[in-house]
Amino acid sequence: MEFKDYYDILGVKPDASETEIKSAYRKLARQYHPDKNKEPGAEERFKAINEANEALRDPEKRRAYDQLRAGGYRGGEQFRPPPGWGQGGGFEFGDSGDGDFSDFFESLFGRAAGGTRGQPRPRRGRDVQAQVQIDLQTAFDGGRTRLALQDNSGHERVLEVKIPAGILPGQVIRLGGQGQPGAAGGPNGDLLLEVAIRDDPRFRLEGRNVLHVLPLAPWEAALGATVPVPTLAGAVDLRIPAGSQAGRKLRLKGRGLPGNPAGDQLVELSIRAPAAENEAQREAYETLQKQFEGFDPRA
Repeated sequence: MEFKDYYDILGVKPDASETEIKSAYRKLARQYHPDKNKEPGAEERFKAINEANEALRDPEKRRAYDQLRAGGYRGGEQFRPPPGWGQGGGFEFGDSGDGDFSDFFESLFGRAAGGTRGQPRPRRGRDVQAQVQIDLQTAFDGGRTRLALQDNSGHERVLEVKIPAGILPGQVIRLGGQGQPGAAGGPNGDLLLEVAIRDDPRFRLEGRNVLHVLPLAPWEAALGATVPVPTLAGAVDLRIPAGSQAGRKLRLKGRGLPGNPAGDQLVELSIRAPAAENEAQREAYETLQKQFEGFDPRA
């Protein structure tokens, strides 16, 4: 049989941390999941990714694998397990993928429970990936939202999903046991919900910070003022310094999405000039023009 380089399969270095391994696995599992990737070879790649994660995410399995790899084996080379291997070694099998492991894996770590030759092995159901869309206020407050999912047979089920306060776009909520059914008595897979946040007419999300564009009258910017500003926690009064220019950003500390640390709210100033709709207003603009003769806004 061929030696499998699990680090190469996940695209990480041999000294990668547990966090790096987990991140690489999740990224590749999303990319090659058979429910989303229909390219030839995607399913086999997905199985290899699951197997690599099963071997490396467990500290005991990883130590045993590293001992073998230190002997100079490389991916694709012919491999014969050392004497004494193949008895299972007391290893436990986690929830990575569907438990369909290669002969190489089983020669090192044994077979999953109930997996004697000729008998069906309990297999964990596949994880299912989906997207849940929430509004920005829910991302700030946290709460619950309902999600309708349709299975392969066309049946619809409605789930209530708990949204933690401060969640960001792209983060994943795992619902245990809500994926595809297991086989031969194996457990169900999980439902992995990738969070998407809808556009908000008041704010733009920048990481944990939120940006709000605040319109000002010319005299408010020139003379200074205190004006109400919306935030995700409710309106606050903001002091505008005299002489402020369009594009200037003021910061409201801790008014962004919750977190450690919490984000801020950035308030970008936008100056709007009123239209001259009558003779008195036109004369007022002419007076202003004379008072600021020589001023060039494009200079």
